[in-house]
Parts: sequence; structure tokens; C-alpha cells
Amino acid sequence: MATIAVLGTLDTKGEEHGFVAKLIQQRGHDALIIDVGTLGDPKLKPDVSREEVVSAAGQNYRDLRAKQDRGESVKVMSIGAPVVVAKLVREKRIDGIISLGGGGGTAIGTAAMRSLPIGFPKVMVSTLASGNTSQYVGVKDIVMFPAIVDVSGINRISRQILARAAGAICGMVEATPPLGEDKPVIAASMFGNTTACVQHAQRILEQAGYEVLVFHATGAGGRTMESLIEAGMVAGVLDITTTEWADELVGGFLTAGPTRLEAAAKHGVPAIVTPGCLDMVNFYAPEAVPAKFQGRTFYQHNPQVTLMRTTPEECAQLGRLIAEKVNGSKAPVTVLIPWKAISVISAPGQPFHDPIADKALFESLKAHLRKDLEVVEMDCEINDPRFAEACSQALLKNMGKGQKGT
Repeated sequence: MATIAVLGTLDTKGEEHGFVAKLIQQRGHDALIIDVGTLGDPKLKPDVSREEVVSAAGQNYRDLRAKQDRGESVKVMSIGAPVVVAKLVREKRIDGIISLGGGGGTAIGTAAMRSLPIGFPKVMVSTLASGNTSQYVGVKDIVMFPAIVDVSGINRISRQILARAAGAICGMVEATPPLGEDKPVIAASMFGNTTACVQHAQRILEQAGYEVLVFHATGAGGRTMESLIEAGMVAGVLDITTTEWADELVGGFLTAGPTRLEAAAKHGVPAIVTPGCLDMVNFYAPEAVPAKFQGRTFYQHNPQVTLMRTTPEECAQLGRLIAEKVNGSKAPVTVLIPWKAISVISAPGQPFHDPIADKALFESLKAHLRKDLEVVEMDCEINDPRFAEACSQALLKNMGKGQKGT
């Protein structure tokens, strides 16, 4: 039997959360009710009161209720709820969490869920689940369940949706992941344009006794990788694809934010870094490319993605930015440079081949790096097996494993 937290605004959605709690109990599990409502009296008796949640946020409930400010209430509960549920998880008092809500409820519920470990069951039934949910999910494994109708009473539609959602969270807590061999973890960044390099390096590192987790460098992928490094789950970083910085600098849609490349440096995790795919900035379909980029070099990756070649000036800025991030490293780090191509489409004869831009990138990167950091320059393309082997061996050396067979 498991205990599932049912978190919600019990003043406005008490009936719906009570319905879900009852279904969970019918499946043989316990429901622990957490109230994050503030404006009216709760319609369902909670196990964790709103006063406790507000207190966890460092506020006084009476003062908050007196304001009758919905925005302020959501803000405070979004601070207190993560504190409360994280404590419940640490104390092993809950095994999963489910919440139902509209805009405010979704903000509070997912804030709580983002404080919990990856792998911990999380279900959010939301009226916002059919749109862009990145701000709610973040880098965590939150299951967003479309509410279809507003979370407002039990009717022929909500009855089906809430029952399935309750079944989903019960199924998640009942499912025990199979045990596997725990090996030291290496995080790797990859794009389609660096797949061959990463996969070859991955085989070498796995033969050396590591488990390699590959993250797609699409913004969310980079943020997720950084979060795992920060959590202390990673022994080494194979950062072959730093392309997200091109989107961050120029304004593409696959940015991972300004802290990309900081986690390994700050937390003393050995790494290798290459300028993989810094030749490209990602936009949606051609008509979505901002007018200011008219006349630039483009490549249609697929109907939904348009790539734009970075200029020598942008590449020089990227070299400096990457160097500044790497310079903060507390652990061994090696920068590897493939002079002939940093992606499939920047190779000789390909649409993004631009030796002048590449040289600006490489020279700026070298000029701004700390002088004590190792730089390996190779006269080959990034997807050349020799480059992948050099990356994997450099990482093994940085992790203190020395040279191992390939």
C-alpha cells in the first residue's frame, strides 16, 4: 500500500480533489490531502493545512488571507508547497503526488512537483495541459493530464478524466522499476548533427564501465543535463554539443538559458567540451524567422525547423562565452576542437561550410580560455571516429581512469 499526496485549492476545488482521493483509496492506497487554498474555507478536511503551507513559505496565513489578493496567494503557496512536499518525501511519508487545477492550481501544483526527484510519480491534471507546458514541467518528469473541461464539479467529462488520472497515479506508484547494474554516470549532449561522434564515444565509455545518459541539445535537454549534474548524479560530462549557446546568443528557440555549461564547472565534475553545432541557430518554419535575419544563410532541417548559419562575428562572441563558462571549472576539463567541421552540414561541400566563421570561433575560444586548461586541436570533422576517440579518452583521463581500450 502506498500513500499518495492529493494537493489542491480545497476552497474552490475540494469536491474534485475529494473525488480523486476516494478513487485512490478504493485502489487500496492512502491519500494524504494538502490544502493550498486561501480565499475561502476548505470544502475537504486536509491532512496538511493551508496554515502549515503558508508557514513553510515564511508567511502568516491571517495576513495573507486579509489581503484577498489571488496573485499573492498563488505566489506564497508556490513557495510553501515545494517545502512541504519535499519534506514529506524525505520523511518517506508519500510515494506519489497528484494535483488538479486551472492557472493558479497548476502553478502551485507543478511548483511542488518540480521540487521532487526524477522518478517520483507526479501527475498534474490541468486546463493548461494542451498548450506550452515548459514553464510548468521544467526539467522534471511531471505527467501533464489535460482536464478537457474546467476543473469545476463532477460531470460526465470530468468524471472520466479524473478517474483515469487517479488510475494513472496509482499505476505509477504500483510500478516498481526493475533493478539494474548501477554504474558511474556520464552525461552527454547530442544533436542529429553530432550523433555519430557521440555514439562512438558512448561505446568507448560504456566499455570502460560507465553508463552514458545522452541529452538532446534542444534547450530542455541541456537544462535537464545541467540539473542532474547539480544534483550530484554525474561522474563526468561529455559536452560535445554546446549548440544551445548559439540560440541563447542570437535568439533561436532552443536556448538552455545563460547558465548552460555552469553546473560541471561549479560542482567540480570532470568534463570535455567541444564547439559542436555552434554553426547553427534554430528557428521554426521559414515564415517564423525574424525579418532582421533576411539575407542570412539558411538550411531547412525539416518542415518545422529552419537552421541559420552563425556569422564570424557571432562565432567570435560564442568562443568568448564558452571559454568564460569553462574557465570556472574546478575539476579537470579538456576543450577539443575539430578544425574541418563542427557539424555534418559545416563540412567541406556542405551548406554551412564557412572556414572564416569557424576560425573566428576557434581562435576566440583559445584566446579567452584559462592558460592552464588543456586544448586539443585536430584536423578532422567532429563526426570523425578519431575525434570521438580523443573526446572519450580525454574524459577518461580527466576522471582519473587513465587510458582504457577502445
